[in-house]
Amino acid sequence: MNANTTENNDFEIDPALEGAPEQFRVRAEKRQRMLDEGAEPYPAELPVTTTIAKIREAYGHLEAGEETQDIVGVAGRVVLARNAGKLCFATLQDGEGNRLQVMLSAGEVGTDSLAAYKADVDLGDHLFIHGRVISSKRGELSVFATPKSADGTEVPAWKLASKALRPMPKTYTLEDGTEMGLAEDTRVRQRYLDMIVRPSAREMVRTRAGVVRAIRDYFHEHGFIEIETPMLQSLHGGAAARPFSTHMNAYDMELFLRIAPELFLKRAVVGGVEKVFEINRNFRNEGADSSHSPEFTMLEAYEAYGTYDTMARRTREMVQQVARQVFGTEKVTLADGTTYDVSGQWAEISMYPAISEAIGEEVTALTPRERLVQIAEKLGEEVPDHMGPGKLAEVIFEETVGNDLYAPTFVRNFPADSSPLTRAHRTIPGVVEKWDLYIRGFELATAYSELIDPVVQRQRFEDQALAAAEGDPEAMVLDEDFLVAMEYGMPPAGGMGMGLDRLLMALTGEGIRETITFPLVKPLN
Repeated sequence: MNANTTENNDFEIDPALEGAPEQFRVRAEKRQRMLDEGAEPYPAELPVTTTIAKIREAYGHLEAGEETQDIVGVAGRVVLARNAGKLCFATLQDGEGNRLQVMLSAGEVGTDSLAAYKADVDLGDHLFIHGRVISSKRGELSVFATPKSADGTEVPAWKLASKALRPMPKTYTLEDGTEMGLAEDTRVRQRYLDMIVRPSAREMVRTRAGVVRAIRDYFHEHGFIEIETPMLQSLHGGAAARPFSTHMNAYDMELFLRIAPELFLKRAVVGGVEKVFEINRNFRNEGADSSHSPEFTMLEAYEAYGTYDTMARRTREMVQQVARQVFGTEKVTLADGTTYDVSGQWAEISMYPAISEAIGEEVTALTPRERLVQIAEKLGEEVPDHMGPGKLAEVIFEETVGNDLYAPTFVRNFPADSSPLTRAHRTIPGVVEKWDLYIRGFELATAYSELIDPVVQRQRFEDQALAAAEGDPEAMVLDEDFLVAMEYGMPPAGGMGMGLDRLLMALTGEGIRETITFPLVKPLN
């Protein structure tokens, strides 16, 4: 559609628009002219009677040239337009990406109304059409605008529903027919544009909602209760991570955005909520890359009298149910067209034996730190002085094994000194009953047989305090209230945590910034 600038020489340009992009200036002038003429470019209500999807469903059977006398009122965003003299065509798109052609003729709506349409309506505007459902001569399902209602009264054949002051972003098509959208930086910064022009962006929003709903369905079906825990906390705990800090004026105290809901969910278990879960936001003041975001959605679940084996079964069942419920299969199709299989039983390996096999040398939880440093440095890793042997073993595992674990795999039995909230393994010295789930080369979830001995837990927190004093920025702090809660008796339990954004990554093949609808990005200025 052309810009359709006004020819009214008496129209005064708002000084604030001087220097604005041409398309913005032209559209802003149209808006002001419409207001000056008593028209409403942003009406509060329109007589919409149906949707594009319902029209396509009810009238998709019409043959080319077939017409009905059924009158509808429908609205959508103008994404295509062609003005051909006394007959104008436009394509409207709804929020789900459904499209419908609309037609306006001078003979039906009148020459003045058609001229106003040509002058006022641009690509990107939201448009309301009142008309008959027909199939064009070329067989295109359409609404043919008419000012005549079913009872014979005169009504507006069209109305502007919302005037877009900025033009729609340009897209292009490759030689092979692939439709390309916006540049990645634009997609992330202006997700609303991404959702307008790229169907897969809109689909990701719906897929994410479906995944969250399926997760809730699984836990509700198995007797879990969903609760909410504080996001503002006086102490940060539940994970090894750097927190965001803030200040509460009313109490004149420093607070932290939570890094994990774990310690409060365990308080709930102490209080008798023995099967509990939460889906909510976590915040970690760390790096951002293709698999990490400083703000992300976390699922955590705890089950009294369960173990890390219980939570492994829960996690596998839940992911498989999500795949079936959202994608219709446990063999999902990724963004690159390949298939990923989450069906059946999943592989299990132990961390230290896996490291030993990868480097050709036995490594255990008792291997001296000095030897672990040598192995890590040989792999090209920088080892800070505060890094303990357990964290070193995890770094070595990532480089030699973890990054290559493509099929769903539970990595079991982690070092004790890097897992302060986890029960010691019942038979293997130096390790704890913890697993990490790897899918497609990245960590998706983790689970513990929970540590419930308050005396041992206090000692673990004190060890973390020493690590913090030695320079570890991710060490946990001692949470006295949590320890008091444990001293009232916490039943044996299994606990699991999973990043929902990463679950979307695993099941769709997209990066983390594609799975988060509005990710945090660094400002341009």
